[in-house]
Amino acid sequence: MEIKDLQKIMQDNGVVGAGGAGFPSYAKLTDKADTILLNCAECEPLLKLHRQLLEKHAYEIMKTFHTVMETVGASQAIIGIKKSYVQTVKALQQHIEEFPGLKLHLLDEVYPMGDEVVLIYEATGRVCRPGGLPIEQGVIVFNVETIYNVYQAMESQKPVTEKYVSVVAEVEHPVTVKVPLGCTLDEVVAQAGNITTKDPVYFVGGPMMGRIGNGADPVTKTTNAVLVLPRDHQIVMKKQRTSAIDLKRAASICCQCNTCTDLCPRHNLGHPIDPARFMRAASAGDFRDVNPYIDSAFCSSCGVCEMYACPQSLAPRTLLADMKGGLRKAGIRPPQGVQPVPVQPSREYRKVPEERLMARLGLTKYDKDAPMDENVVPVSKVKILLSQHIGAPAQAIVKTGDMVTKGQMIAQHADGLSVSIHASISGKVTEVTDRHIIIAAK
Repeated sequence: MEIKDLQKIMQDNGVVGAGGAGFPSYAKLTDKADTILLNCAECEPLLKLHRQLLEKHAYEIMKTFHTVMETVGASQAIIGIKKSYVQTVKALQQHIEEFPGLKLHLLDEVYPMGDEVVLIYEATGRVCRPGGLPIEQGVIVFNVETIYNVYQAMESQKPVTEKYVSVVAEVEHPVTVKVPLGCTLDEVVAQAGNITTKDPVYFVGGPMMGRIGNGADPVTKTTNAVLVLPRDHQIVMKKQRTSAIDLKRAASICCQCNTCTDLCPRHNLGHPIDPARFMRAASAGDFRDVNPYIDSAFCSSCGVCEMYACPQSLAPRTLLADMKGGLRKAGIRPPQGVQPVPVQPSREYRKVPEERLMARLGLTKYDKDAPMDENVVPVSKVKILLSQHIGAPAQAIVKTGDMVTKGQMIAQHADGLSVSIHASISGKVTEVTDRHIIIAAK
């Protein structure tokens, strides 16, 4: 297969990164890669769907991953997987010899192992340039569910119309379900039985990098998990704090211990991100040296500094994110051509054990099995967003009153970086805007 043929399959079938920000996968394909990397590190605590999906569909995913390797002309394909995922590793080992060039790289149970930059270093020993792309190091990284979606597009001409979502924490029966894109979070959570807390909050994504969601929010191509948490849980409380108060707290109680920087995964890989230096400058209103502010562009927002490292429960990650957003709004681009310094020799001793992280976050009791159910959840209506990916939103090609069938293209990819969007259920189009399409089931 030619690269352009695989790119067309991915773009036409709406394949995007299913584990992160939703980068259109076709745009990653290039003949400049010597290594492709499959990310099965479940970056966040409590997330289980990638290891489940890879165990259940090991052959299909490996076959597709190998096809991608051959298509781009890479010399090796590495599956990065935590060694604690014993059953998934066994499933992969049954087929590994059938695919020349494919190999496993077993990872430690630390956070944030699923961070692209960290994973690339662990699996290949290569350090990505601060602000750079993996392809500069000859690497392309894919998510497990993304490759499974490529498999379905290649083998069955099936576009992306569904999403796997884990529902965990304060629910009767933790579960990983398969739901139509555009259904509500309430409908997803209902698949896990009764909620077991009186005042629940939906935390969408992982506990470290997720957000507080609303029950009426639609599922998108990047919705991985819903944590149902008590409103007074520390994770929820931290998310609800205001930056103005966080800055005043930093000015009054930061003890200058430097632990946020000592444990920062990107800093330890030689990137010029220094949360402690930033906190000192920001809390004092010191702008004599602007580098601590400018370097906020290199923060990955993993949350180690804020959720684990800081003994005073301060919020470096949140304040760095505000600064990064402010610089972007002001049109200030990240510094170009910055090179990493050598990897910190102490890095191996500054990794964050996931077990200890869960204990510190009050999540250990929620670390239970969430069995995968591949029966698609039936819903009566979906609200499908036209922007579920990085880049230009798809452009609607249906109008109110049209009858559509599941899998039918309802929005075509725009010019530039964009992918197409498809109906996730059969039914009648009841609303079309420049932001979404609503379909009511027949």
